[in-house]
Amino acid sequence: MRIAIAGGGLGGLTLARILHRHGIEAVVYEREPHRSARPQGGMLDLHPESGQRALAEAGLTDGFRSWARPGGEEHRILDPAGRTLVHHTPEPGSFAGRPEIDRTVLRDLLLDSLPGGTVAWGHRLTAAAPRPGGGWALTFDGGHRADCDLLVGADGARSAVRPLLMEADLIPVATLVELTVRDADRRHPGLAALVGPGNLWCVGVNRVLAAQRTGDGSLRVGITLRPDGTPIGTYRSRDALLDLFAGWDPRLTALIEAADTPPAPRPIQAMPAGTRWAGRPDLTLLGDAAHLMPPVGEGANQAMLDAAELAARLAADPGTAIPAYEEAMFARIGPIAEMSARVQAMMLSPTAAGDITRFFTRPAADSTR
Repeated sequence: MRIAIAGGGLGGLTLARILHRHGIEAVVYEREPHRSARPQGGMLDLHPESGQRALAEAGLTDGFRSWARPGGEEHRILDPAGRTLVHHTPEPGSFAGRPEIDRTVLRDLLLDSLPGGTVAWGHRLTAAAPRPGGGWALTFDGGHRADCDLLVGADGARSAVRPLLMEADLIPVATLVELTVRDADRRHPGLAALVGPGNLWCVGVNRVLAAQRTGDGSLRVGITLRPDGTPIGTYRSRDALLDLFAGWDPRLTALIEAADTPPAPRPIQAMPAGTRWAGRPDLTLLGDAAHLMPPVGEGANQAMLDAAELAARLAADPGTAIPAYEEAMFARIGPIAEMSARVQAMMLSPTAAGDITRFFTRPAADSTR
């Protein structure tokens, strides 16, 4: 079976790695020209039941633990006046929770575990046509062509493979503006201390100002806003962003003022919870291509678990793998997508500070953290 994986993100690479461990080779077609073509984002907390489980099946637990930062799980939530609402401190050095790892480091760990030539860089899929005898004829930007027996769409929110199975109406759920404060410990020690080793959320009415520490000593600052029809270009102005947080504690707005990069806004969308498609035996989706959710901590973890479950089924019985994988995935993702939508709405509500405090201080048996 010739397997083509569209997309070299965490889900696609995890699938390729676990298939390789089962003696099944695949080609990952990635649109980026090389692994360092663009930043991969900030930190990611890997959950034991999903992301860490997938890495265990990939044989990469030791590598993960050598790079992960358990202290990065520390999480503080403040109100606009700078008062602490929640302060979660992990057990020092413990991997029992959800340790953080830089996305770039995790992606490199997966890339380095694959045989040379597994990833075809600079291959943006532009068309896929069913072949008369089954499988797919693939066409890439620039005219390159390839065939496969099974096509897996792991190509993210704006998947080129998804339309082959369904038309999904994406729902706007937020506007995200990102900035970076470099070399924070040396240049902005006060901000570094404020953020700490993990994540900081400052929750106001219909908006969140957040920051997280990355492995290179930078602070990644994120502003999340309700989608209210404001032109996205408005948020490219630092002054416009500061106006949104007028009256907030100056220690918090200093995260915007100290940023070394210009504000980078982008819309955040999600698929309706419960989205399904009519299956095909030679085509499937995983990760954001299959179940794009609000970014509240589940997306990458579920993509990696999708990959682990799909790989296991392909290794056990290729003939029934796709329908069995999809039924199990739909059942698993449904409640997670609904929870993610509730959390996203809660974070951007007029009563967010109280709602979020109650959410994160529930008894451990009822909490998602």
